[in-house]
Formats: sequence, C-alpha cells, structure tokens
Amino acid sequence: MTILLLLGGFVLLVAGGEALVRGASSLGKTVGLSSLIIGLTVVSSATSAPELAVSAGAALSGSPGLAVGNVVGSNIANILFVMGLTAVFGALMVKVQLIKADIPIMIGLSVIALLFCLDGTVSTLEGSTLVGLLLVYLVVTIVLARRQTQRAKNETASGDDDAASPAASNAASNAPSDSVKPTRTLRTSKRRSTLVDLVLLIVGIALLVAGAQMLVSASTTIAQALGVSDLIIGLTIVAIGTSLPELATSVIAALRGERDMAVGNLVGSNIFNIGAVLGLTAVIAPGGIEVDPAAVHFDLPVMIATALVLLPLAFTAAAIGRWEGALLVLLYGAYVTYLVLDASTHAALQPFNAAMLWFVLPITALWLAALVGYEVGVLRSRRAART
Repeated sequence: MTILLLLGGFVLLVAGGEALVRGASSLGKTVGLSSLIIGLTVVSSATSAPELAVSAGAALSGSPGLAVGNVVGSNIANILFVMGLTAVFGALMVKVQLIKADIPIMIGLSVIALLFCLDGTVSTLEGSTLVGLLLVYLVVTIVLARRQTQRAKNETASGDDDAASPAASNAASNAPSDSVKPTRTLRTSKRRSTLVDLVLLIVGIALLVAGAQMLVSASTTIAQALGVSDLIIGLTIVAIGTSLPELATSVIAALRGERDMAVGNLVGSNIFNIGAVLGLTAVIAPGGIEVDPAAVHFDLPVMIATALVLLPLAFTAAAIGRWEGALLVLLYGAYVTYLVLDASTHAALQPFNAAMLWFVLPITALWLAALVGYEVGVLRSRRAART
C-alpha cells in the first residue's frame, strides 16, 4: 500500500502540474496576460496552497511557530532544489522584469521577514503588513501588465488602420447586420474557454495538494521503517514535500516551452510564501508567531543568501543554464547535509562546516562575481560597438 501511495502521489503531481500549466497558459492568453505574469500571480499562488494549508492548520492547532520553518524551508528549496532541477531539464530564460523588479522584491520581502523575526515573534500587525505588501505587489504587477498589453494592442490596431484603404472602410461600414452574429459567437466561445481554464486550474491545484500529501505520507512511512528519526524526516522529506507542487509545475512548464512561467512560478511562490503564508498565519494565530532563535541566526539568513544568489545567476546572459542549475542543486544538497549532521550531532559536522565556510562558499562567491564581471564587460562592449 505504501508503494502504491508513493506511485499514486507521483501520478497526481504530474497530472496536476499538467492541468495547472495548461489552464494557466490558456487563461493568460484569454485575459491578455503574459506567461510570466500568470506564473508570478495565478500559478505561484496555486502552488503555495500546500504551504498555506500546513501553516494555517498549525496556527489553528496551537503550533504557529511551524509556519516560519515551513516558509523558510520551502523558499530555500524552491530556489536551490526546484529551480536548479528545472534548469537541468533545460536552460531557463529570465526576462528583464524579473531581474529589475520581481527578484529584488523577493529579496526585499526576505529581509523584511528577518527584521520582523529579530525580536522572537511575528506580531499580528507585522503579519498584516506582509499581507498588505503582497496585495500592493499583486495589484501593481497586474495593472502594469494590462497597460503594457493594451499599449501593444493599440499600436497593432493603429498599424492596421493606416494600412487599410478607404474602400475597405466603406465596405466595412456597409456590412450587413449579420456580422453581429460572429461577434456574439466569439464572446460565447471566449466565456467557455475561460470557464474550462478555471476548471483546469481548480483540478490542477486539488491534484497537486493531494499528490504532495500522498508522497509525504508514503515517504515518511518508508523512512520510519528504515529507522530514520522523526526530526530528520521533518528536515528533509516534509520540507521537500511542500515544494513538490512547484517542482512538478515548473518542470512541466519548462518542458512545454513555458519557461517564463516556470521561473515566474518560483519567484512568485517565494513572494506568496512570505506575504500570504507567513503573514496570514501571524494574523490568524493569537498573539502572532513565535520564532525559534536558530531560525533567526541561521535559516532566515540562508533564505536571504539564496535569494541573493539568484540575482547574479539570472543576470548572466538573462538565463539560468544547466550547469548553474546543477550548482544550485549541489548547494541544496550541502544545506540538507548540514541539517542532518546538525540534528544528529554527528562527528563529521565540524569538518563539514570548515569545508563549507572556507572552501565551497568562497569559491562559489568568487565564481558568481567573475560571471557578473564578465557579463558587464560584454554589455559594455556591445554598447560601445553600437555607438
């Protein structure tokens, strides 16, 4: 039964990701929004449903502190593990909007979350502030996207009008009233298409949540049978389990050619996790959320560092290549290894920390700095050549 549950969870994740990507992609075309904007808003909020469900349930059951670990662990997994693995399947293209606006907003919200946690709690007022910042971000993003789409339509329409002849205009004005029928048919078809897209979105979300729960349950059972402690299971299986919807959706989006949606989904999901999951949980929980000192001193700074690493990777050639994706996955492996060694107080913890602190992290930082410097030099050369 456990193996069947495990296989069933994978099937539901794939089916849910396929339904969500199809519905979101079609809905974006219907309402006139790009795949990037749909990924940043609709898809990201949908794939954050498991995190919201876990955190809200923890708050209502009297354990709101789990929300911080849930959000931090999920955000780290989204960038290092999910985005890295998605990039391994195919290089992810990153639009200028993400580099100039959305990734810096994700970094800013991560810093704000750390500042709110410094006193050991996220109060109801601070949670309301996070929710308010998320709503402002969503409204501004959608309004600017609609304006850009409308501007493009107006430019296309003006070009068509200039190319049209007076005779064609007269013919159009003298057209019979029967031309109204195709317009009505088009509107009816558009409504049906929107309804189908919404159904696909709802079905996709339900399948993703159910698949993630089945996988986490089956994996936990197998780990317990192998003698793995509950603490290690929580640090690894559960943390990755809440990011499985993002993984399934992003990989399927990348394979279907919706690479903007894949990147937008992960960046938007991290923004939603901080604004909606952490914020709403602080509002729901009486007295706010208590924050473990270990999260303030280690996990939250790691979350910010992870967000900062994404910026130079996205800046270089406006893409995240396969090797960069592999680097992100390796960094996540190192992070999980540290958690396991620290939780089990293993003797290898000290040499592992020394290797990471004095070798791996400095080389990674120098490598990223060299890539950014190279890219800046290439851009300057291109500008000089144009002038």
